[in-house]
Amino acid sequence: MRKTAFVLAALASFAMVSEAAAWSRNRTVTSPRGTSSFSASGACASGTCTRSATRTGPRGNSLSATGSITCDAGRQNCSRTKTYQGSNGGSVTVHGEAHR
Repeated sequence: MRKTAFVLAALASFAMVSEAAAWSRNRTVTSPRGTSSFSASGACASGTCTRSATRTGPRGNSLSATGSITCDAGRQNCSRTKTYQGSNGGSVTVHGEAHR
């Protein structure tokens, strides 16, 4: 139940993002184990928000995620798709939908 409420709140926040809002973020962290990096970008327009992110660890392994969420305010529902891909070639796609 709590997970469903969280998902609905997250979907509603995506739906309220202003049209054509775009952002990006880059970060590098150096520790005794090595250097890791993270980069992400996203945008919202016409009821759809997209996001792409890549995280690279100190050994060069990476994980990329791309996704989108589309909300229809008139029907009060949102759907999302997110794909994860690792540097070893494996990938998984997750689909979700929420209705109010």
